[in-house]
Amino acid sequence: MPEETHPTQGLIPMRHFPAPLAQAGSLPSLIVNAGETAAEKFIEFFTAQIHNRNTREAYARAVGQFMAWCEDRSLSLPAIQPVHVAAYIEKLSLSPPTVKQHLAAIRMLFDWLVVSQVIPMNPAAAVRGPKYVVKRGKTPVLSPEQARKLLDSIKTDTVVGLRDRAIIGVMVYTFAARGRCGPHEDWGLF
Repeated sequence: MPEETHPTQGLIPMRHFPAPLAQAGSLPSLIVNAGETAAEKFIEFFTAQIHNRNTREAYARAVGQFMAWCEDRSLSLPAIQPVHVAAYIEKLSLSPPTVKQHLAAIRMLFDWLVVSQVIPMNPAAAVRGPKYVVKRGKTPVLSPEQARKLLDSIKTDTVVGLRDRAIIGVMVYTFAARGRCGPHEDWGLF
């Protein structure tokens, strides 16, 4: 029996795809079954629209998992509705930031397919991801003692030293005032 030809055969070798897609060896059948334009636009999305290699690989993993989930449910590309995307997002047992990344990847792909006139609407546009609020940032905050030590270390016998102390003093005071959560304390910074 003759080997089937892939709609995108000869366009771009699979080794140029993000690792998750290249390892699969072919495009998702959901995309292939949607026709040559869908296959070309799918490839274009990952090669021309996402410039950062790490983002491209993370999005390829996310989209690949979503496409596999859709294929398991015998969905075709045009049949995917917001309820399907929402059900997929709901079933993910990953951290909220990772779920949000998956949703972003799916949204971006479908946005690209809409702009490319492969599908009429983005089924992921109305789907909301999990709420995730960072209550405490990763940026270290100076304690009052550290702030005092920093300000005291600046030599004030020159105009440059006075300027530097003033600038750093304003920054320390502003950050301290915004970051304080408890009752107002006299930190004695100035």
